[in-house]
Amino acid sequence: MGVDLGNIIERKEIDFNYLKNKVVAVDAFNTLYQFLSSIRGQDGNYLMDSKGRVTSHLQGLFSRSLNLMGKGIKLVYVFDGVAPKLKFKENQNRSDRKVYAEQMYKEAVNEENIDDMYKYSRQFMRLNDEMIKESKLLLEAMGIPYVQAPSEAEGQVAYMCKNKLVDFAASQDYDSILFGAPRLIRNLTLSQKRKIRGGKTVFTFLELVELNEVLDSLELNQDQLIALGILTGTDFNVGGVKGIGAKKALKLVKDYKDVNSFDKLFNSLNVDFNWREIYDLFANLPYEKNINLKFNDINEDKVREVLVVEHEFNLERINSLLQKYKDENKNTGQKGLGEFFS
Repeated sequence: MGVDLGNIIERKEIDFNYLKNKVVAVDAFNTLYQFLSSIRGQDGNYLMDSKGRVTSHLQGLFSRSLNLMGKGIKLVYVFDGVAPKLKFKENQNRSDRKVYAEQMYKEAVNEENIDDMYKYSRQFMRLNDEMIKESKLLLEAMGIPYVQAPSEAEGQVAYMCKNKLVDFAASQDYDSILFGAPRLIRNLTLSQKRKIRGGKTVFTFLELVELNEVLDSLELNQDQLIALGILTGTDFNVGGVKGIGAKKALKLVKDYKDVNSFDKLFNSLNVDFNWREIYDLFANLPYEKNINLKFNDINEDKVREVLVVEHEFNLERINSLLQKYKDENKNTGQKGLGEFFS
């Protein structure tokens, strides 16, 4: 779900040339869930191989990554680790919603209601250990590095961006800037259409959010931005403070300049959560610091092994996509990471 600051955050539209020869760290789970939600049959079922194993995430990961690499973007995927205890409530809410959606899906199947089957099937998707393992194998075959975070991937992505291991963080959520990511990319996809809850389709564009510009425009410091997020609600305090949206929260936090004054702010609102614990997660999350990003050429044989041999993707289709990528990039050459920062 993430923190909802979209109506007060300053964003600007960019094109893919802006990201050429740049390194972009992507929240892997966020991305894989998008594929599980959107890549389905007309009845709402996942794409599967003959053994009943889900392949929607692999199709999306391969196609999008290859397309973005074709734009000259260097991708790094970051996987979630152990969720903080404070995220239990949000995870429980998500689990409850999935149970309800699965029940409604079964009713739709019995009634042969294709529209409702598609609607509810997208709401109880689950990413399991096998899917995660397969995704990592595919990334290795494509020469794309990945990082296993000890905790929240968005926090790890922000850490990597702050320390100039990557140029940009990429996620649909704004949590990355609460974790301190200097530059956030949203809508990192060639498609300008995105389905949202309720089955609606919205048109999007590639967005850049720069933390310094956000803080300047809102006249806040980083501590105040975190407090603002806590007031409106995060994955660690779902719903935030009742009746307080982003605009009202912005007015409130401006009277409290640093973390030492936040007790007065939250006590005045009689909150039923420990704001310090939530603040500490954004300010002091554990990170993987031993990171060595290595970009390799695509290993076509391994790609075919993962997709065609193991999961029965169409060989001609995979070969065609690989050939198209090679044809489009044969004159550009592949740069190592060091060259991007020289």
